[in-house]
Amino acid sequence: MAIDMSQFLQTFFEESADGLEIMESGLLNLDIGTADKEEINTVFRAAHSIKGGSATFGFSNVASFTHHMETLLDELRDGRRTVTQSIIEILLQSVDCLRELLVAAQSNGAYDTTRIEETEENLKRMLVEETTAQTTTASVTSASAPSATTEAGTRGWRIRFIPHRNLFLSGNDPLRIIAELAQMGEMRSALISSELPSLAELNPEESYLGWNIELHAEIGRSELDEVFAWVEDECALDITPLEGEVKPGISSDRSQPINSSMAAQDAPAANSTHSPRPERRAIEPDRRSSSNDSGSIRVGIEKVDAVINLVSELVITQSMLSTLGENFHPDNIQSLRDGLAQLERNTRELQEDVMRMRMLPISFVFNRFPRLVHDLSQKLGKQVQLKMNGENTEVDKTVVEKLADPLVHLIRNSLDHGIESNPEDRIKSGKQVMGTVNLNAYHKGGNIIIEVKDDGRGLNAEKIRNKAIEKGLVNAGATLSDEECFELIMQPGFSTADEISDVSGRGVGMDVVRKNIQSLGGSIEIHSTPGAGSCFTVRLPLTLAILDGQTIAVSSQNYIVPIVSIVESVQIRKEHLNHVAGRGETYKLRDQYLPVIRLHELFGEKPVSSHNFGGLLMIVESEGRKVALMVDDLLAQQQVVIKSMEANYQRVEGISGATILGDGTVALILDINGVMQIHKNRSSHCAA
Repeated sequence: MAIDMSQFLQTFFEESADGLEIMESGLLNLDIGTADKEEINTVFRAAHSIKGGSATFGFSNVASFTHHMETLLDELRDGRRTVTQSIIEILLQSVDCLRELLVAAQSNGAYDTTRIEETEENLKRMLVEETTAQTTTASVTSASAPSATTEAGTRGWRIRFIPHRNLFLSGNDPLRIIAELAQMGEMRSALISSELPSLAELNPEESYLGWNIELHAEIGRSELDEVFAWVEDECALDITPLEGEVKPGISSDRSQPINSSMAAQDAPAANSTHSPRPERRAIEPDRRSSSNDSGSIRVGIEKVDAVINLVSELVITQSMLSTLGENFHPDNIQSLRDGLAQLERNTRELQEDVMRMRMLPISFVFNRFPRLVHDLSQKLGKQVQLKMNGENTEVDKTVVEKLADPLVHLIRNSLDHGIESNPEDRIKSGKQVMGTVNLNAYHKGGNIIIEVKDDGRGLNAEKIRNKAIEKGLVNAGATLSDEECFELIMQPGFSTADEISDVSGRGVGMDVVRKNIQSLGGSIEIHSTPGAGSCFTVRLPLTLAILDGQTIAVSSQNYIVPIVSIVESVQIRKEHLNHVAGRGETYKLRDQYLPVIRLHELFGEKPVSSHNFGGLLMIVESEGRKVALMVDDLLAQQQVVIKSMEANYQRVEGISGATILGDGTVALILDINGVMQIHKNRSSHCAA
C-alpha cells in the first residue's frame, strides 16, 4: 500500500508558517557585528526544516530558494561572516519571498516571479562577493602545500548510495535525491539491484535498490552533504572525489545503467554539464493539500485532559440521574436535586473549559509587529524600538483573527504621527534619540485591555480643532475639551498630516479602527499629553461566543445587558429627575447629572405605567460615558450564547446580537454604545 503524502501537507504548511515566524523574530533580534550564536542557530534550524520539508513534498522552488538562505546563515553561525545590516535586510526580504512561495504552493496560486528571482540573485551575489576573497586566500595556501587535495580542485565525485529498507516510512524518496544531483552537473548512474527480491516477496513500502553515481561538477563536499542531509541516518553512503579521467561505465554486481528519464520531471538531461536555472512554474494540484481550511488551532494537552475529565464526571452524573429516574420515589427528591445541581456544575465547568480551548495567546497577533516597526521606521528615517508586554495574555480565537488590522493602524499612526522626525527635537525635550512604542496586553474584569503607547510629541488638540472647523465637522464657535478634540481623529476622512504619503495622510484608518473594534463589542479611548506622547487603549471582550448578561424587562419584552457595562442600578426618585430644554431628561446621581434613556421609547414599546416612579434606572458605561437606562424590572443574571443578528437577519443599530433563553424565548442583547448613539442622534434632531 502506497503512502499518501498529501495527508501531511497541512501539517507541513503550519509548521513552515511557525518556522517563518521564528526566522523573522530571530533576524530582528540579531545585533550588528556581534550576533548571538544561539539566535543564528535557531534561524538556521528553521530554514533547514523548511528546506527539507519542501524537498520531501516536491516543492523544488522553495527548497532551492531556501538553500541559498541556509548557506548564508551557515557562514554566519560558523563565524565566516559578521552580521551586517545589509545581511539582515536581504534575509528578511528572503523570508517574505519564502512566505509568498509557501502560500502559492498551498493555494496552488501564482507568485511574483520577478521579485523572488531578484532576491535570489541578491543572495547569490552576496555569497559570491564574500567567497571571492576566501578563494584567493585558499589558492595561496594550496600553492604552499601542493600535495593537499582541495574541494575547489575536485573535478567531480563518486557516490555510492544504498537506502535502508525503511527509507520510505520517513517520507523520503531516493529518486528526488538523484534528481537534485542531476541538476548539479553531468551525472552517470548505475542501478544496484542485488537485494531486489522476487515479485512474490516484494514489499512495495520497502526500498531494495541502490546506486553507484559519478557526478561531474565543480562543487564542494558541503553541497553534497546538504543533498543527503535528510537521509544520512537512513542509508549507506560513501562519497569520494574523482581522480583522473572518468570511465564510461560503472561496474557493480547485478548493476545496470539508470535512465535519466527516471528523474526527468525534476532534473535536466544527464549529458548537461551546467545546471540550468530551475523553471519557475505553478505548483501542481497534487502537490498540495486538498483542503483550504486554515481554521485550526493548537490546544495544550492539559486543556484536552480537563475536558475529558469533565466528560467523565458528566457520564457519572447522567448514570446517577438515570438510576434515580428508574426507581423514583418521593423520598429521593433531595437526591434528585443534588444530582441536578451536580449536572449544572459539570455543564458550566465543561462550557468554561471548552471556551478555554478556543483561547489563544495574543502573541499570535503581536509577533508580526516587530517586523512592521523595523520596516516602517527605516522607511520614515526614524529610530524606533518596540517593547511588548503581556504576549501570553489569552483571548478568543475570533478576537485574535480580527484584531490585527486595527492594531496595525494604531502602530503605524504612532510611528508616523507620534514619534518626532527630528532627533534634535527629542533631545531638546529631554528624551532619548531612540523613540519607543509600547504594546501592552492584560486582563481586567471580563475584558482584555490592549495599550498602544508612544513617547512622541502627543496630540495637538488645537490643531485638531482647527482642522475639524476647516472640514466643517464642528462649528467655529464650539467649545471642545481636549478629550472631545481627540475623538475627532476617529471621524471618516479626518487627517492632520500636512502631506499625503503611502503611510498616512488620506484620512483613512482611524475611523476603520473604531468600526472594527466596535464590531468586536469593544471600545477605544485616547489619552495624550503634549510633548510626552499618546496612549490608545482598546477594550475588548475575552470571547464573542459567551456573554455574562443581566436580563431586564422593558414592557412585555426581555433584553440582555452585558454585565461588564453595568455600573449600578437605582430606584427612581422623582426629585432627582429633570427635564433640560433641547437635551431631554437627566437624573442627578451623587452630584452628577446623567442622561436618561427610556428604552420603551427607543424600541417603540408601550410603557407598563404612565408614571416613572415604579421603574428602575440602570447606570451603564461605554467609552468613558455614563447614561441611565430606564427599565421596568431586573430579572436573572446568566451566561448567554451570542447569536449574530447580521448573519441571521440584518444589522440592527443598538443591538449586538440575540440569544435564546431557558424558556425558549428570544432576547436581544443591547449594544450600549449603539444605544447611546441612537439617543444622541435623536436628541440632536429634536433640538434642531
